[in-house]
Amino acid sequence: MHGERAVVPSATKAEAAQALADFTDAYNKADKAFDPALDAGRVTGALGAINQAGLKARRTNNPGGNPDHQPLELTDATFAIPRKAGWPRWFVADADSNRDEDRGPGDTRWLLVFVRSDADQLWKVAYLSILRAADVPRFAVDGDGWARPVGPDSEALAVAPRDLGEEYASYLQSGRPEHFAAGPNTTGWRETRKKNASLPGRSTQYIDQPLDTGDFAPLGLATRDGGALVFFATRHFERQTAAPGVELAVDPDVRALMSGEVKTTLTKERVSGQAAMVPAARGGKVRVLNRLQGLVTAQGA
Repeated sequence: MHGERAVVPSATKAEAAQALADFTDAYNKADKAFDPALDAGRVTGALGAINQAGLKARRTNNPGGNPDHQPLELTDATFAIPRKAGWPRWFVADADSNRDEDRGPGDTRWLLVFVRSDADQLWKVAYLSILRAADVPRFAVDGDGWARPVGPDSEALAVAPRDLGEEYASYLQSGRPEHFAAGPNTTGWRETRKKNASLPGRSTQYIDQPLDTGDFAPLGLATRDGGALVFFATRHFERQTAAPGVELAVDPDVRALMSGEVKTTLTKERVSGQAAMVPAARGGKVRVLNRLQGLVTAQGA
């Protein structure tokens, strides 16, 4: 039997639980010290880019560490572990955090997508999505209780996972394709950009791009309603240009990641990870449930 062809669970439940504990421990150490090196081995992909840049900026501005550190606690965890062939292997941890309310509209769940590309690697978190408890879908499972992954080119869904990043970037630019449902991460974000595009003394331009290779690749699990929950990544550039005599304000965390000097323009690059409910083919519109983004670089000119 060829190991790379065998269809096996990506991890045991005990391995998944240990990976979650290891991530939480590293995350807390890094957050307390504002030191990206302390959890660099436990994050990758979209979350890794956001986490590492954010810690770098905060450490620059707070070299003594995080004066407001409160340890993250992740409890009541369940694991959706797909059975699949080959690498990469991955799974989703669904946990309650101590950063929310325990009931009502403020009750949330943290969904963390762990990945690794070979048996010698550590499990790393590539995506983090914080969903309302009521929005966490019921995942489809096989007869043994293992989750069902969806392929990147699945034709069973309204949009193939591999196309989500490109189509989301296109939608943000032009409003097309029109199969994204209205919400704060779609119509709401476009409306905010429209309002900010031309303000007194400055103009703002946006460029959006998919991120879909390596540890930024989209990953999806089938849901019991015939659709899938898909995690995917994008990159976003925001360029502000000042009118003559107008000074652009630069936030300290932006300045910490900035090269060059702001004279008339400031370009910010952000990475964003999304969780989207994708319906079955011809089953309706894609709902972007959550978007976690962070600044990774800035350029003044």
